[in-house]
Amino acid sequence: MNAISGLLREDLRGFMGYSSARSQALDGTVWLNANESPWPNAADADAGLRRYPDPQPQALRQALAELYGCKPNQLLIGRGSDEAIDLLVRALCTPGRDAVLVTPPVFGMYAVCARLQGARLVEVPLEDTGTDFVVDLQAVGDCALAQGAKLVFLCSPGNPAGGVLGAAEVLALAQRLEGQALVVVDEAYVEYADAESLVTWVAQQTNLAVLRTLSKAHALPAARIGCLIADAGLIDVLRRCQAPYPVPAPCAQVALQALSVQAQARTTEAVAATCTERTKLSVALQDAPGASRVYPSQANFLLVRFEDADLAFARLLAAGIVVRDMRSMPQLADALRITIGTPAQNSRVLAVLGARSDVGVVA
Repeated sequence: MNAISGLLREDLRGFMGYSSARSQALDGTVWLNANESPWPNAADADAGLRRYPDPQPQALRQALAELYGCKPNQLLIGRGSDEAIDLLVRALCTPGRDAVLVTPPVFGMYAVCARLQGARLVEVPLEDTGTDFVVDLQAVGDCALAQGAKLVFLCSPGNPAGGVLGAAEVLALAQRLEGQALVVVDEAYVEYADAESLVTWVAQQTNLAVLRTLSKAHALPAARIGCLIADAGLIDVLRRCQAPYPVPAPCAQVALQALSVQAQARTTEAVAATCTERTKLSVALQDAPGASRVYPSQANFLLVRFEDADLAFARLLAAGIVVRDMRSMPQLADALRITIGTPAQNSRVLAVLGARSDVGVVA
């Protein structure tokens, strides 16, 4: 492994993990090495569930590598991005000593995993400029160095703010923190953004990693297919820390189908439609009674401040519309996050909030 090995927990640098029956490259016609039943379950029509799955399905790994523009050995498939976040914190952070840096308000799993691992949590809050939330990457670097952070989690597009980070600025931060911290960019919503993915830089900057998922633009959250793209040596170590069989065979099969040429064409159309609806909804909400601010977003949601967020949330819920209540998050005591729905669903949101549904319609 290269210089990234210095970031690993000392006690895990020689850790080999559990060697499952399917982790060994063996060929045969009669499989008696995993204590599996020789008879299928009555509910398993094609008997495909009688065997343990490939821990990292090669066909899916290759397809995801092609989708994201990396090598298969730079990619780890897991149960959503959440598993990769947890693995990173467990593998890099010694409990009670090392720190994880986050930029709230932001996706909560970074902090949850840090707490479960006993890692210190340090925060560099987003700055509300009055029109947008921004990340001060200079302050992030200063804090990471001062606090001894091993992991720096960035979200681009941000959740729940929706803004994107500049690739050059993130790369400069990773270069500044080389040898001390791994910079992890969560790109769960990047398909909706007019922004460059940082995957192409992973091979050149070993302390840079990227999270991707099929849960958002590819519409497969129930399949739980996410991945981490990082230095191949780090991927190898994380695989040893991962559960023996993290990818259920049916989920891998569905994911492969979703990455076919035809399916990806449909995904592209759906993303374009979502972006169009995002613009229309944003413009209309800016004139909605009681809406005080709509933040610009390059994701599939809008963060909206209300004069009375409790009333807006209650009205939407009474109409059967469930949005995300953000009021418990720092700096968002009056905010709701609204996912972009279908045109009909978005029109219902606007109607409930008393906004004109024809505002911002693209001819």
